[in-house]
Amino acid sequence: METQIESFWILALASKCSTFSSQNTLLIIFLICVIWFSISLLYWAHPGGPAWGRYRCKNRAQKKTTSSNTPNAIIPGPRGFPVIGSFNLMANPAHRRLATEADRLGAKRLMAYSLGETRVIVTCNPDVAKEILNSSVFADRPVKESAYSLMFNRAIGFAPYGVYWRTLRRIAATHLFSPKQISASEGQRYGIASQMVSEISRRMSTGLRNDDGFCVVVRDVLKRASLHNMMGSVFGSEYELGSAFNAESDELGQLVDEGYELLGKLNWSDHLPWLGSLDLQRIRFRCSQLVPRVNRFVTRIIQEHRTKSLGTKTTHDFVDVLLSLHGPDKLSDHDMIAVLWEMIFRGTDTVAVLIEWILARMVLHPEVQSKVQDELDQVVGRSRPLTQSDIPSLVYLPAVVKEVLRLHPPGPLLSWARLATMDTVVDGFHVPAGTTAMVNMWAITRDPQVWSEPLEFDPERFATRREADVDFSVMGSDLRLAPFGSGRRTCPGKALGLTTVIFWVGALLHEFKWVGSGHDPVDLSEVLRLSCEMAKPLAVKVCPRRIA
Repeated sequence: METQIESFWILALASKCSTFSSQNTLLIIFLICVIWFSISLLYWAHPGGPAWGRYRCKNRAQKKTTSSNTPNAIIPGPRGFPVIGSFNLMANPAHRRLATEADRLGAKRLMAYSLGETRVIVTCNPDVAKEILNSSVFADRPVKESAYSLMFNRAIGFAPYGVYWRTLRRIAATHLFSPKQISASEGQRYGIASQMVSEISRRMSTGLRNDDGFCVVVRDVLKRASLHNMMGSVFGSEYELGSAFNAESDELGQLVDEGYELLGKLNWSDHLPWLGSLDLQRIRFRCSQLVPRVNRFVTRIIQEHRTKSLGTKTTHDFVDVLLSLHGPDKLSDHDMIAVLWEMIFRGTDTVAVLIEWILARMVLHPEVQSKVQDELDQVVGRSRPLTQSDIPSLVYLPAVVKEVLRLHPPGPLLSWARLATMDTVVDGFHVPAGTTAMVNMWAITRDPQVWSEPLEFDPERFATRREADVDFSVMGSDLRLAPFGSGRRTCPGKALGLTTVIFWVGALLHEFKWVGSGHDPVDLSEVLRLSCEMAKPLAVKVCPRRIA
């Protein structure tokens, strides 16, 4: 409310000018504009830009009248532009722009900047990242308008920290992401891996043709396989990758794609509230078109499960789990839709994006690919396909996955930021409540003070150098490489996602030799949407290598 009053004080004062002559009215309007512009420049002049300047000016008088032990040091940061701040830093690719700016200002440990009226801090340092991510003060996330419109404020990702959020987290950890459930879904992962092999072989013989012969674009196969995997775990649905038309799978894929685009956009009205009613980017309108379709789709799935539960059902998926809850854990249909929608939404993209990056690196580094395949041949042989029981015997394949996660983290800014729920101190600086905090994991993993030869693709760093590196965990305990986040808001499905990626990559490398297409070389350019994807989809040629 305070922000809205501030935004419209000019109009309120101008409305009082009707009794003046037109000349006096114009003069007053001119003086008001000069005053407004001067105040904007005053705010903008502060390190960090207008949002930080507004906060410091408003709190200066309060500090003079109250005793305070809060640090007085000012967090360094760019001023950006008056009113709008540093929106330019969030242009694609934001993680690179933020890393460059922090390096320029000598503010890699902590940098402040403004997005309109939003105060933001970002760190490129693992120690400060740990301080932020493991602090209870940063247990909440800033809820974007698109996230609220898409119902994610009632799901694990954006629900405020509290009893409801802890209940959702416990239910998901117990019934979907526990080691027992991950092991139980082994057959599903194996079946989808086999379907991917068959589909890639089919597309290789009927796909895109150039002077080098046929090549295949793998992104669509990977995304559809990942979607089917989550639909199997959450909805209990089974589909064939090679089927020409799956109405349900196709519809959900379209819903997920639209949701990704909306949630991945930088919404101006999130940071400039006075633009909210204009909906200049049509984000609110598109969300209003998408949500009814999501409601209809997920409601139909829930009703089908309710009907089946009246009979004899031998298998139980996550929908059945939610329907079986009683007492304080029981969810309303609206909350159930939000939770199920988020599970599909969050579980589909990251796996496919990461596998595409891994396969791209295998094409660019054939010597690494050969070493992975030699290990697979030694452990598995060529007479049978890879199984989940073979994975614990592999060392080099997990090292390759970790190295790709280091160079190409799917969430370079850990996807979604954190929100300070109260005043706190970070790295010796005072950070007020309401500040958005980001961790630039991409910058950390490419910092020469953190990693030796950070720009080199070298899986050996996780395979042979030291026992500590072989056992390096990417699950959040070491912030030098924590692609799934850390602390209370770490990704709940990280174990399932990593298990799926390692097994599917192993199966694809065991079945095929991956080589580049001469007319369509591998391009490592990236584009940051909700995840950091290859800007140009990977097109490759594959050669069967396993004895049938």
